Amino acid sequence: MDRRLVVDIDAQHLTLFIDARLVRQYPVSTGANGVGEDYGSGCTPRGLHRVRLRIGDGCPVGTVFRGRRPTGEIHDAALAAAHPERDWILTRILWLTGCEPGRNRGGSVDTLRRFIYIHGCPDSEPMGVPRSHGCIRMRNLDLIELFEQTPNGTPVEIRGG
Repeated sequence: MDRRLVVDIDAQHLTLFIDARLVRQYPVSTGANGVGEDYGSGCTPRGLHRVRLRIGDGCPVGTVFRGRRPTGEIHDAALAAAHPERDWILTRILWLTGCEPGRNRGGSVDTLRRFIYIHGCPDSEPMGVPRSHGCIRMRNLDLIELFEQTPNGTPVEIRGG
């Protein structure tokens, strides 16, 4: 099966296509700083990417990740209140790598080295509005559904902005 993901920054949604057929569309939240490829910008990178690594398979909903490793914590209101400054990466991670040298691969524009993910976030975070630090945030249950249908190597096109 031919699978691909399209992230539309303007519409703030991610679409899963299988064999050129639209299978599912999910609301997302992309970079609060807009679009851009530079390291440290906090922007969401555009262009063609691939899923490089899938992290968190089988972890419980709300599993907290730091440095792409589960911390042993499960996100809840008490944990959020104790750490209000944290950028929560929850449940699953689809780590992206750029496919376009000079645009999103290599040097100061390398998506992989920028640690750009599709990842879960607290249910209290709004979808449909740019609020992330450059990653693509999703609802945890939506991400689990997507994760199960997204093998390593899946093409991801990020467009708009």
